Amino acid sequence: MKNNQIPIQEVDSSVYNLYEKREPIFTRRIEGFYQRIRTLTGWPLLLGYFLTPWLELGDRPAILFDLPARQFHIFWLTFWPQEFVLLGWALVIAAFALFFFTNLFGRVWCGYTCPQTVWTAMFMWAEQVSEGDRQQRIRLNGASWSLDKLLRRTMKHGLWIAIALLTGVTFVSYFYGIKPLLVDAMLLELPTVAIFWCGFFTLATYINAGWMREQVCKYMCPYARFQSAMFDKDTLLVSYDKKRGEARGARKRDIDPTSLGLGECIDCTWCVQVCPTGIDIRDGLQYECINCAACVDACNSIMDKMGYERGLIAYTTEHKEEGLPWTWKRPRLIGYGLAMILMVVVFAFNVTSRELLAIDVLKDRSSLYQELPNQRVQNSYLVKAMNRSSLGQNFVIVVSGADDLDWTPRQAFYVDAGVVEDVALSIELPDSIQNQRLNVYLQWADGEQLSTVTEVPFIGPGRSYE
Repeated sequence: MKNNQIPIQEVDSSVYNLYEKREPIFTRRIEGFYQRIRTLTGWPLLLGYFLTPWLELGDRPAILFDLPARQFHIFWLTFWPQEFVLLGWALVIAAFALFFFTNLFGRVWCGYTCPQTVWTAMFMWAEQVSEGDRQQRIRLNGASWSLDKLLRRTMKHGLWIAIALLTGVTFVSYFYGIKPLLVDAMLLELPTVAIFWCGFFTLATYINAGWMREQVCKYMCPYARFQSAMFDKDTLLVSYDKKRGEARGARKRDIDPTSLGLGECIDCTWCVQVCPTGIDIRDGLQYECINCAACVDACNSIMDKMGYERGLIAYTTEHKEEGLPWTWKRPRLIGYGLAMILMVVVFAFNVTSRELLAIDVLKDRSSLYQELPNQRVQNSYLVKAMNRSSLGQNFVIVVSGADDLDWTPRQAFYVDAGVVEDVALSIELPDSIQNQRLNVYLQWADGEQLSTVTEVPFIGPGRSYE
């Protein structure tokens, strides 16, 4: 009888340990061209994040997401929950912008402007200030506890907590206002919900940037997993030139490596020591690589010391490595670019052309109609007038759609900027009018700009409510 059983082979479980303890990464501090670019891109993000809550327009912060009032102020614009479709547009535009620049420059977002990268860099700076350079940190980590180690660790975690607390408080201030938040905190009158969210974002920042670091990029961020779907052979990547670098080996500076059968890589491992995710770029393209180019600057500094040409590790493309020219005429890149431009145009049109007045008319259900002594019928409504402009304005209510109608109020009423004003509206028609629908809209008191026309039913004797 033929044996169809699949043979079983025992596997050493130590090779496939899915629960291996994380080994801490001690990065070497490096300077260079690309690290200066990272500084120039990181500082605007930090300054913008921490200083924006202090900017004011009139009597309110420049950016304030006022959840209780359901108003979202972004500089001179005020958005309402009914306009959340614009938020959807903005997110889609951001996604296509990410696709476009990823196809063009690789993971430039991850390496230069991602908040996880920028905040982790701040925490690494705090670590270097309190515990010293890479070798000092390695020795301190392996040393037994002493007063010196306790003081250095206390200083490090103190700086981490200070940065995390400042981050959490700043984030909550976008919803609360930075000045009211600080005043209420000093007076011990801060609401429990505000305390909770300040603590939550402080703890999240402390854990993500202090303890998890590269694990967020490697295991939590989905971008690392699907980024390769946006790459092509002309996408900019950080790559090691194996033809030039292999075989690796140490040598003296004044010895020709070819005489020893070696390439130009001296196997100093600086490219590994500076990598924030702990990978070896010489092993080829890896999803953990965030394209920060720290290995490029590190390798270039070694090449300068050895008197070799720079670029053993460099930004390049697959086509360039194959000796082919780079081109921007790629279907995927052009498609992403055109889609992004189209959506930006549509988004800008919707924002600039959105109505600054909005109206919502509610029929009074407690009394469908009221018969007046002059053979007329009155219906009552509640008008919710929304002023989406940046200035307070006087408005009037206009009703049309039938002859011989009258309504109150006829006089103008004032609505402050970003405020919803409730106005009681009464409409009168002859009692002979049946099955009538009327148009109600708002109009600037000193101009002709109108809000969207709202159709409302007018109910009289002898007809059912629609």
